[in-house]
Amino acid sequence: MPDALIAGIRPDRLAAFAAREAAVYARSRPKAAKAMANDAGHFLNKVPMHWMTDWPMPHLPLVASAKGASLTDIDGVTLDDFCLGDTGSMFGHSPPPVAKAIRAQARHGLTYMLPTEMALKAGRLLTDRFGPFQWQIATTATDANRFALRVARAITGRPRVLVFNGCYHGTVDDTFVSLEKGKTVNSPGLLGQVNDLTKTAVACEFNDLAGVEAALAKGDVAAILTEPVMTNSCMVLPQSGFHDGLRQLSRKYGALLIMDETHTISSGLGGYTRVHSLRPDIFVVGKCVAGGMPTAVWGLTAETAQRYEAANANRPSGRSGMGTTLSANPMQFACLVATLGEVMTPANYANMEKLAERLSHGLARVIDRHAAPWHVVRVGARVEFICAPGPLQNGSEAAHAHQPAVEAALHTGLLNRGTLIAPFHNMMLVSPATKRAQVDRLIASFDALLTDLFKEA
Repeated sequence: MPDALIAGIRPDRLAAFAAREAAVYARSRPKAAKAMANDAGHFLNKVPMHWMTDWPMPHLPLVASAKGASLTDIDGVTLDDFCLGDTGSMFGHSPPPVAKAIRAQARHGLTYMLPTEMALKAGRLLTDRFGPFQWQIATTATDANRFALRVARAITGRPRVLVFNGCYHGTVDDTFVSLEKGKTVNSPGLLGQVNDLTKTAVACEFNDLAGVEAALAKGDVAAILTEPVMTNSCMVLPQSGFHDGLRQLSRKYGALLIMDETHTISSGLGGYTRVHSLRPDIFVVGKCVAGGMPTAVWGLTAETAQRYEAANANRPSGRSGMGTTLSANPMQFACLVATLGEVMTPANYANMEKLAERLSHGLARVIDRHAAPWHVVRVGARVEFICAPGPLQNGSEAAHAHQPAVEAALHTGLLNRGTLIAPFHNMMLVSPATKRAQVDRLIASFDALLTDLFKEA
């Protein structure tokens, strides 16, 4: 009896394809291989950040430069970049207004723990782009989410946060819970965690309003923390009425609604929240909001801000547990102003969406032509091909849809044909700098790979 197919592909064909593509990649980057072998040992696990070991190629390339939507490594290989720093450079590498702002601010200092006139301009632009929130600045979305949860708990006096199974909110401890047989548990694989996170968090399935209501009815949930679209695994879209239901249930049971737009800022001008007229109490966005300069923002509605100010005024003196010394520095504000005012524009988003639609339709046609049991999902400028049937309904389905062996082989195959996509979930971003020719090359390469993997015996 033949081995079971993997995402519609014969295992022997997949193994031969993966080995061949890995060998091609290794031959093409001898300088990077030698440099990594000689000098990477100074880092733990031979990488400066542990998740870099998750890239599927035989060894990492070493980047020499990046501009617009292209990236060149030390071996002289230039790639069409659709990963774009996993959203950190969603508007392209070093957008000219941002690069200009960095040069100008560098002449006047990098951090002073005091605001500037540029900070005031950034505040106005944040409100113009995302809505009437009262803003605070952080360095990462992890920090912004952590601070938002602290505010929610201070306001409500409740301990728990409701998150969705398979969610992504950076490295906030409370969000590392999962559902197992309908019960919230500490996520398996969470390194060094000694606390029982189920005392401060409850997990529900995305798109399950009945499950959300059951959790909220217990009266101990301070906030619902959610992405508008699930993005950490294979992408899951909200069903019709889901976000309206979350808003209604949060108000019915006295919980705050926190919308984390760090990945869904691809949705359009103002993110998914503004495009779809969502009404969170707290809004969070990070990654690309300052054009690649490490920056995140979190904002409170006027009512939420008033409740926070009351809680803050009544607390004992001492540290609040929020804020970091290097956050809200003048370089962040310079880059925020440049990005919000000159890069994050209606015209750029329109172009991004147009090319992303071309990409998603092209990939879907290739999948249909090869009768692959896969599907494509798009949220604005963000596109994913998923090596399983769809659409997916929740985090559990998304986790089971992953096909690591197939995804790794495809990733390396695309690299060998001149395209870089995100390593974790087949994610592709279209930037203002992306060209139609780059999109068409990606579609053609994808077709070539599937032709090899799905050809008749």
